[in-house]
Amino acid sequence: METKQDIKSMDLDTLKQHMTELGEKPFRAGQLYEWMHVKLARDYEEMTNIPKSMKALCEEHFTYTALQCVQVQESKLDGTKKFLFGLPDGNVVESVWMKYHHGNSVCISSQVGCRMGCRFCASTLDGLERNLLPGEMLDQIYAITRLTGERVSNVVVMGTGEPMDNYDNLLTFIHMLTDDHGLHISQRNITVSTCGIVPRMRQLAEEKLQITLALSLHATTDEKRKKLMPIANKYSLSELMETCSYYFEQTGRRLTFEYSLVGGVNDTTEDAEELIRLVRPLNCHVNLIPVNPIKESDYVESDKSAVFAFKNKLEKNRINVTIRREMGRDIDGACGQLRRKHLHGEQPSAGEEITC
Repeated sequence: METKQDIKSMDLDTLKQHMTELGEKPFRAGQLYEWMHVKLARDYEEMTNIPKSMKALCEEHFTYTALQCVQVQESKLDGTKKFLFGLPDGNVVESVWMKYHHGNSVCISSQVGCRMGCRFCASTLDGLERNLLPGEMLDQIYAITRLTGERVSNVVVMGTGEPMDNYDNLLTFIHMLTDDHGLHISQRNITVSTCGIVPRMRQLAEEKLQITLALSLHATTDEKRKKLMPIANKYSLSELMETCSYYFEQTGRRLTFEYSLVGGVNDTTEDAEELIRLVRPLNCHVNLIPVNPIKESDYVESDKSAVFAFKNKLEKNRINVTIRREMGRDIDGACGQLRRKHLHGEQPSAGEEITC
């Protein structure tokens, strides 16, 4: 039996090809595409100018991604909303909506679960279930846009999953999100995170996209990084830094280094000095993240004095650095926390529970 393809995961050219094969006029593909990716239709019934016969044909040949809202938490501290979405196969993914003065930002997941095994992250505790399709990544943004009634201006692929471990779908997603036939979000307003899969980073560099690449660094020596991130057993820091230089050469885009500060593990003066040595040759920005503790790990957040001392050390050495503004601290803000609690039948954290 033929597996149906997801119609929402097809770019416009692919959709035109399928419509032609089904005996439909190519302009119908444009109408369908607009309904799905501009008007954000949840199903064919909302598509008022599509003939019934064609809707039936599409239902027969394709699946149609429309994520179901399972749960929403709203932070009482800053209005951040965390969404848990249900997929047709029974899996769930989470996404976060954050309101900033410069616009609304959405952090989406790229996989159901994760196999990278980073020690301080809840996303990876239950392993990897599967990759998300481009349509499932897009529909996190579409569903949130519909539910909040507000436009999304920035997208961060930094939720559950390793985007570079779902490379082909990620690339299709980026092209569809930035395409002028869809939401047409600027590539410069998209950030993709990676724990450092070197071959995929090089491949992405050669695409010459204008997105921001954020590398989860979290340690300044191979030895320390191996303790925090299993991927470090495969790719050394010297390989990573060389690849980061290559990315900048190919794209002209400044890199971001994500550095989670873990109390007593990677937040010392020596760590700061080592980090300066590593990143100084690169055109980069360092984002310091006080780690969001999870009960399955004994890692703790660095105290405030250590965080500011670390930041000051970098600034004195002319490294561009910020401390990430903490959003949704009271609502299972860290990647994977809400999904994991849902899977294990636990109650979500405080914060206001609102209906979908």
